[in-house]
Formats: sequence, structure tokens, C-alpha cells
Amino acid sequence: MKNEYNMDTPCDNMVISSLYSFYKDLSMNILGTYSFPLEKDTNLSLANVETLQGIKKAIVDERPTSFQDCVTFARNLFQENYNNNIRQLLFNFPPDQVTSSGAPFWSGPKRCPHPLEFDVNNTTHFDYVMSVANLRAQMYGIKQVRDPKAICDMVSKVKVPEFKPRSGIKIEVTDAEMERNQGNLDVDAVENLQKDLPPVEKVKAMKLVPIEFEKDDDTNFHMDFIVAASNLRAENYDIPPADRHKSKLIAGKIIPAIATTTALITGLVAVELIKLVQGHNKLESYKNGFVNLALPFFAFSEPIAAPKNKYYDTYFTLWDRFEVQGEMTLQEFLDYFQKEYKLEITMLSQGVSMLYSFFMPPAKRQERLGLPLSEVVKRVSKKKIPSHVKALVLELCCNDTEGEDVEVPYVKYNLPQS
Repeated sequence: MKNEYNMDTPCDNMVISSLYSFYKDLSMNILGTYSFPLEKDTNLSLANVETLQGIKKAIVDERPTSFQDCVTFARNLFQENYNNNIRQLLFNFPPDQVTSSGAPFWSGPKRCPHPLEFDVNNTTHFDYVMSVANLRAQMYGIKQVRDPKAICDMVSKVKVPEFKPRSGIKIEVTDAEMERNQGNLDVDAVENLQKDLPPVEKVKAMKLVPIEFEKDDDTNFHMDFIVAASNLRAENYDIPPADRHKSKLIAGKIIPAIATTTALITGLVAVELIKLVQGHNKLESYKNGFVNLALPFFAFSEPIAAPKNKYYDTYFTLWDRFEVQGEMTLQEFLDYFQKEYKLEITMLSQGVSMLYSFFMPPAKRQERLGLPLSEVVKRVSKKKIPSHVKALVLELCCNDTEGEDVEVPYVKYNLPQS
């Protein structure tokens, strides 16, 4: 609760930490804890105890079984973070609180907050609940719901417990106070906590997905959560809100480029592209540029030719590709290279997926040979090919007619257009 009123930490950074705590660290802690046998240990640190408490909440007390449970969690989390905690803080440190020296407690970097009342018609409030609920659903393998009306209906069914301030709550005001309290552990409570955790066998069957933060996917709810949560915290402390663009800059730690440098680089790239469009085939016609506007320093050099490799009498570089028009079965693809290029494919892969190999079990190999190549990719990768993908990049290992390994270009396999 200490950092609730210390506004030295930007809201977006605080929220990013929350995102990791909720959706990555928590699931990783659960998986990590149950990778080893749990033993009774009364010498646990406060941090370890808090981790165990979080794990117990996640897999026992608050484990969701439906999307309604995820919405309930999100709505109660809003209440806890932006209303109850603030009211408890103000109960302990009222707006007119003074220090032992008589100075106002709420001064300098400590802004006096105010609690927020949830309003489903407030866009920021609703975005918070929707993003938290969907991220929690993803973490537990529950089907997500993106229909705002359906989520509104679920929110209306949530009964939020009435908040009552607790007396005798000690809130550490300084880091020194927090360190002094690190050793104040209840041994019996620690033992009971370990007993309450379910056995390893039950946890192994549980599906938990750690979520990696990705700011550039506008459909994954990551930035929705960060924008809503940071603006709600800012509203608690009467700090002006930030739009999605500014929040993304902070979340991605993006340093804006200086306009003059960007303009210069863009111009130099455009000059090289014009040469390419005009059909210049001599390497010396193109230039690498080295620029330092602060000196200023400008230098240009001829690019180095890409190294050449060879199979039979054909030379190629890393820029070259075999271009094959699909659709073909895997068998037809193998026969095509045998007939057209006199190359025997011994292994064929796409990304990290091994589609074919000479050492593959005969039954599996025979099953794949009759399938269209795109279908083999789907089955092996267990992913659909996105509709915008027009071609697949395939990697080959081949033997020549003498049975020797030869290095060959990648394959650009053009998918048929419907």
C-alpha cells in the first residue's frame, strides 16, 4: 500500500508491472512452484509467503471456471484497486493528516487521492473490466468474450462486497519500515498455507498460460488494460489522463526519432529505391550511407556483394529463391524437385516445423505424402495459415545425383488464390 500515495512512479510503469504480476509472473510462479516437491519450510521469506498466497488464490480460492467468474474477478479488482484501497488509505491518513513535526502529510510527491465509483457507462471503467476479464480468461484457457453488451449483462450480476475500513492496519510509510517488517512472519500461518495448497497431481492437469506483453497487437487486450488501468490510477490522484498513443510510447519505451535524421534517412533510402526501379544492375550504382548530423559527417561506399553458393552449375545468393506454384501434394513437391532440378529432398521444414524427413516413421511419412503441402503445414504446426499469407517459405536439405549434401536456396511456395 506504500506506493499508493508515492507518485514518483509513473502510472503506466506501475500498470505494466501489474500486467506481469497478474498474467505472467503468477502463472510462471505456479508452474515453477509445482515443478519441485513442496516441503514444509518455516524459514520462508515474506516475498515467498506472498508468492504462495498468490498461488493459493489463483488455483484454489479464486480459480475461474467460466467467463462470468472472470468478469466478477475484474469488477472486484476495480473495486479493490481504485476504491477500497484508497478509502483504507484515507482512513489511515485523512486529507488533513499532519506529521509529527506538524507539516501536512499529503504534500510534495504525496498527492491526496480520492476513490472512484464504478460506472459501467464510463468507457475507461468498462475497458478495464473487459480487458482484465479477457486476459484472465486467456490465462486459464477459458473462451474469451468480446461482445460489450454480453459483458455489461455479466457485470450487472456481480455483487460487490460492502467495504468497511479496518482499524489497526499498519501501512509502512518508508522503505526502512518495510524492511523491519520483513521478518514478522506467523509460522503457524505459513504451515497452514502450505497445507492448503493442492497436491501436485491436481495441479498438473490445470491449464495455465503465461502471457507475454505485446503492445503492437490491438486485439489482445494488453494495451486496453494498460491504458484503462493507468488512467484510472491517474484519476485517483487527479493526474491528467494519457491517450493510447502516449501510453504505447511509455509501455514500449519508444524514443521518438529526431525529425531531421528521419527525413535524411528516408531520402537516402528513396534514392536507392529509385535506382532499383530504373533497373540498374551494376552493384557500384548503389551506395551505403554513413551520416552523423552532429559533426556533420557524410560518407558513402559501395555495398559488398552477397556471397555466392553453388549447386551443380547454378550459382545463387541468400536473395535467390526457388519459386514453386502451389497447390501440390507433398509427394508431388518431392517429385518436382527430383525432375526439375535433379535434387533429392531429404528434409523439408517450414519455420520450426519439420514437414518431411528421410528418417521419419514410415506410417507418418506415408500419411503426409498424399496431403496438400499447405495441409501438412497446418497439421504439423497446429496453426491455421492466416488469410493474408500469399506464400510459404520452405527450407530444404537435398542430395545431388551422387548422394552428396548440397546447399540450395529457400523455396517460395505460392499458395493458390481463391
